[in-house]
Amino acid sequence: MNKAQLKKFQSLLELKRDEIVKKAKQTLSEEMLLDASDLPDEMDLASSEYLQSLTFRLRGREKSFLDKISKALVKIEDGSFGKCEECEEEISIKRLEARPETTLCIRCKEDQERAEKDFG
Repeated sequence: MNKAQLKKFQSLLELKRDEIVKKAKQTLSEEMLLDASDLPDEMDLASSEYLQSLTFRLRGREKSFLDKISKALVKIEDGSFGKCEECEEEISIKRLEARPETTLCIRCKEDQERAEKDFG
């Protein structure tokens, strides 16, 4: 992979990282507060609590996604970006464009998903 492609993926990953961090900050500043006085009855309060719980779950998933992004950025720095962790073959550019944080080539990912389906 050439330097221009690496720079493109680095920018893409940094953009995704910044977007996740921005959403997390927004959640902390705006969606953490649940004021019972603003909600007239128990149904409204329960609905708001459910939505708040769902938001926090989504942010939890984004945290693991953020970890994957960080690992991909480290791989760009150390020169191992774009290699499958399973078979050590090059990951296709199309796959990296779709999921730049990926660690597996499409064949190994399909094998992993098939194994998860069989045993999961």
